[in-house]
Amino acid sequence: MPRSTKVCVSSAPQKRQAGRGETIALPPDSVGTMSGLPDGVTVLRGAPIHDVRFVVLRRIPDERGTIMHMLRATDGHFRGFGEIYFTTVYRGIVKGWHSHREMTLNYACPYGRIKLALYDDREGSPTRGSLMEAFLGTDSHLLAVIPPGVWNGMKGMSEPFALVANCATHPHDPSQTSRLDPFDNDIPYAWEARQH
Repeated sequence: MPRSTKVCVSSAPQKRQAGRGETIALPPDSVGTMSGLPDGVTVLRGAPIHDVRFVVLRRIPDERGTIMHMLRATDGHFRGFGEIYFTTVYRGIVKGWHSHREMTLNYACPYGRIKLALYDDREGSPTRGSLMEAFLGTDSHLLAVIPPGVWNGMKGMSEPFALVANCATHPHDPSQTSRLDPFDNDIPYAWEARQH
């Protein structure tokens, strides 16, 4: 039995794991629609960003509490271990934008809730110019796998804070990180809440 439900988000035909090991192929015309993305993940511009993945994580609740899975060395999307750290994000605060040259990020939010924004500005990427938004938290227990070169930022949405875990493929090296002001940049994204 699979430990998690996996959804690959890319510009190519997609597959996702269904219950009890069943694999369902998503047709190419479903790329960018909600049928190919987990709840809480939206393409705002372009197509789903190439090589970005959102994995629906397993939760095991009982009367003692809840086990919340994040990442295992045996997962198909595991690329290596460099370091793991946790960051808190206060409600209404934006952390971002940043991009890493070599590091793959693996974000999960086991406490609170964040809005995660992703922008593909990679030279040669088939989804260059694409923009995505995802909500991670206890009500949307997802792992966001963000490859090198994809701009990302997050906004805290819960009181007193949200807690985000990152299991990165490399130890953090400031010389390998690029940063932009969260509000004054060329990324076509606004952090304000949108009424749907």
